[in-house]
Amino acid sequence: MTEEKTVHKKTRTGVVVSDKMSKTAIVKVDRRSPHPVFKKVVTRSKRYYVHDEENKLKVGDRVTIVETRPLSKLKRWRLGEILQRAAG
Repeated sequence: MTEEKTVHKKTRTGVVVSDKMSKTAIVKVDRRSPHPVFKKVVTRSKRYYVHDEENKLKVGDRVTIVETRPLSKLKRWRLGEILQRAAG
């Protein structure tokens, strides 16, 4: 009996903040949520190390990243697609 499982991998959208490493970029992802006491919308950000096989990302690019198996100590995400190139 072979069953096909549908795997829904997590995706995030963010902006490239560093591309200085070989085949790796750092993407900053912002999320907005209300403060539990004051109810003001607060922006929280997190930096993800992303695998970029072809070194085509530049600082300022808006990208989608997809969760993947661990590739190194810090890299657990890979490049999904480039949504918008940085100006210039």
